[in-house]
Order: sequence, then C-alpha cells, then structure tokens
Amino acid sequence: MIKRFVIVTGLSGAGKSSALKILEDLGYFCVDNLPVSLVRTFARLILNGNDEKYRKTALGVDIRSGEKITDIQDVLDEMRAEEVPFEILFIDASNEVIVKRYKETRRMHPLVGKKGSIEDGVRSERRKISFLRKQADTIIDTSGMLLPEFRRTMEKHFTDEEDRQHIAISILSFGYKFGVPAEADLVFDVRFLPNPYYLEELRSLSGNDPPVMDYINSFDTPKVFLRKTADLLKFLIPHYIEEGKNVLVIAMGCTGGRHRSVMMANELYRRLAEMEAVDVSVEHRDLIKDPVVKRN
Repeated sequence: MIKRFVIVTGLSGAGKSSALKILEDLGYFCVDNLPVSLVRTFARLILNGNDEKYRKTALGVDIRSGEKITDIQDVLDEMRAEEVPFEILFIDASNEVIVKRYKETRRMHPLVGKKGSIEDGVRSERRKISFLRKQADTIIDTSGMLLPEFRRTMEKHFTDEEDRQHIAISILSFGYKFGVPAEADLVFDVRFLPNPYYLEELRSLSGNDPPVMDYINSFDTPKVFLRKTADLLKFLIPHYIEEGKNVLVIAMGCTGGRHRSVMMANELYRRLAEMEAVDVSVEHRDLIKDPVVKRN
C-alpha cells in the first residue's frame, strides 16, 4: 500500500529538479516529465500495487508538457473523486530570481526558446500553471534559499515521523592516494596507526584478514581510537536523527585503503550496529585498487 504520492510541480528554474533529487534521497520513487496522457495510468499502477519500492512516490509535472499541462486537472479531479490520496508540492521563486538563474546558466526558457525574452517566458508560465499553485498542499519559495536550506525544508515536509526516528549509516574505508570520498559527512584519518604494509608477511593481505587485525590490535592506540570514536558517534547520532538527518556517511582513510582503514571501518561497524534506530553498512572503496608492490 502506497504511503505518500507527491505531485511535484512549479516554475522552471525555481528548483523542481532539485526537489525531485532530494525526494529520491529521502527514499521516494521519482518520475519526471511524464506525458500528461500517461499520468492517470501511472497513478493507477502505483496506487493499486503492493511493491514496497513504490511506497513513497513523487511525480514531476511541469510546463514541458506543453499546452496539455491543463489536462492534468482532469486527472486530479478523477483522483479526488475516487478518494485517491495525493498531495501537490509547488516550487516557486520570484520572477527576478528565476530570470537571474537562467541568465547565469545560459539556459533557454522552455516557453521562449531562442526567441523572445526570458522575462516573457516566466510570466507566461506563471499564468499557465497558476491553477496548480492554487491547489498546492505545500508551496516552497526558493528565492532566498541556498541548497542546504532547501534540503532541510524538503526533509521537514516530506520525511515521515517514522522515518525521522531512523538513520542509515554508511561506513566507508578509502585510501588517501585515491582521494577523499566526496559524499562523506565525517572523515577520520587513521594513517597515524601502525602500518602493516611495512611487514612483508602482511603486505599482500588486507584489513579483513586475521593476521592484519591481530597485528593492529597488538597496539593500544587503535583500541583507544575506536573506543573514543564510537563514543563520539553514539553521542552525535541521536542528535542527527532529532535534527532530521536520515543518511550519514562516515569515511575512514589510510594511505592505500587496504589495511588500517579497512579494519577500523569493520570494527566501527560492529560497535554502531548495536545501536537502536540505525541501519549500518560498511564498504571498502579502494580495497582492490591498491596494488601490492613487491620489493626486492
């Protein structure tokens, strides 16, 4: 049974595409720019299905549908008559801000193309989709918003209370020689730990292998680091959940991403997996990238 069905619409350049990307991050199944003639069929398939994948669905509708954009009204009326639950999100912004965004990106407005002014296109579009704005359950004006604030606003409106009480934590090991993961929220540098690479018998192994784990655990520093890091995260995570954050990426890095970071990521995973309201996973990004160099 579908839980939420959100129709996302608004002015071109106001942030509708960003809204759909954020909803996708929040676990929504998103479809953009579906022809109006197919919206009714799509809605019926989604709403009558039992696939967990479509539990939360967002459908983008905008002026790119052309003159048929007004036909969406018939679909909305039919859904209301059949008491099908849905909500409309309208992404808005001032004409001045939208014109500025188009000029900065040098994009063409869908209603004017290469001919006519952006200003005329924005005004025309506002008139054509005003009927959707009047029916919107939620209106978000992005005129003065930066993306982080926009994301927080979207999360506030479209993250259910049940989902707010959980957080997905991804623990990622990596090698600094291959770059810091761009998606990381928190990065821990473990290059200060004893390096198994310099022991011939351990060099070809990885942090997943018992001999490497035993070697690193033979020192006190890794144990203290893990204990303090786990304590810090166990303090932070409930506050992240309270703030509405539902995804947290924790990166552990060593030189090559093969020994120390792998073991530390695994150990941190074990400690955090004991917490309630968290879904923890671990991934070793660079484990197979770092070649074992043989020295004579």
